[in-house]
Amino acid sequence: MDEHVDDTYCGAPAPAPVPADAGPPYAECVLCREPTEYPESTKGSTLCPVCAWQEAGRNACSG
Repeated sequence: MDEHVDDTYCGAPAPAPVPADAGPPYAECVLCREPTEYPESTKGSTLCPVCAWQEAGRNACSG
């Protein structure tokens, strides 16, 4: 028996590499401590693209 594979699910996007000399110092992700796309001066909790994607999925599924 062949199992049905759901092709509609897509995983988290790969994190974009942050060049060491690109712009201002970046804030750390509050969950995994990886660099984010936000400068250190950003107020509030900053998330990297991967953690932001996962958090959005958790919020969408929490009903």
